[in-house]
Order: sequence, then C-alpha cells, then structure tokens
Amino acid sequence: MNLRTIITGGPGAGKTTLIETLAQRGFAVCDESGRAVIREQMSIGGCGVPWRDPQRFAGLMLARDIRAWHRSSGASAPVFYDRGIPDIAGYLTLCGYPIPPRLTEAISRYRYATDVIILPPWRGVYAQDNERKQSWQEAVETWKAMAATYEQHGYRLTTLPPAPPAARAAQAMEIISGR
Repeated sequence: MNLRTIITGGPGAGKTTLIETLAQRGFAVCDESGRAVIREQMSIGGCGVPWRDPQRFAGLMLARDIRAWHRSSGASAPVFYDRGIPDIAGYLTLCGYPIPPRLTEAISRYRYATDVIILPPWRGVYAQDNERKQSWQEAVETWKAMAATYEQHGYRLTTLPPAPPAARAAQAMEIISGR
C-alpha cells in the first residue's frame, strides 16, 4: 500500500496550515518544495524563482520532490506531502510551458497514494507575501490546473472544503483510514 498522501490546491488555500496541523498530531510530513526553492534562491540571489525563470524553478522543485519521495520510501505510517511531483506539471501547464520528458517520467515513476486531497481557493485565508506573488485569480487558475493535472495522471481527488485546521485534519485522517 502506498502511504504517501498529497495535499494540493492553489496558493493560499490552507495546505501548509493543514500539513502543520497533521504534523502536530504526529504524522510525518514533507514541506512544499516551491517555497523552499524560492527562499533558497532568494538567499543566494539565484534566478530559479518563478518570476525570473519558471523552467529552472520547476527543475529545482523536481529535484527536491524526488529527494522527498525517496526519504519516505521505508515509511510504515502515512506521510503527507505539501504538494507532489505532478504539481510541477500543473505549474508548467499554467505558465504555458511544455512538460519536459524527465518530468513525465518522474510522474510515472514516483507515484503517491491514488487518493489526493485538494483544497479549493479560500478567499478568507488567501494573502500575498514575499514568496506568494499570485493574484486571487491566479490562485483560482492554479487550483483548476492542479485538479486537471492530477486527474490526467490517474489520481482520484477528494476536496476538503474551507474549515478550521482541526476539522480539515480530521477529514484527511478519515481519507487515509479508508485505504
């Protein structure tokens, strides 16, 4: 049984808060690669940020996501991911770039649990910051792109509606307990 569960959606939908809540409840989690890459690139003056070089940014996220996937290879309990490798394809599609063959291969090779949790846009918690520069409309379009990408790659989506973090965590735990 695949114990890797992805939590995806557009920016500012509450994914990271949900991941943090699950971690507080003792679950293993993998942080979002995109924000880590942005922080790293900004600290060194690198160009691998989405507003300078989206394709380089995607490549850096892919390398980080593959490492995260391998780190959980021996897991005997569920692991929650703040986004997964297919998110990179959704991002590139949204930006109008072709999906490189190495990314298509990675999506096929590094599989997660079939049931993916997707969080819809939530205006009540959406906020821009130094790492999240997308507008509200871009957040909505990202959510749509992620949904289409995951379905295209054979994943089954379960939407968790806007709710307090504890309620969403309980729903996420119900999803994985049904496996």
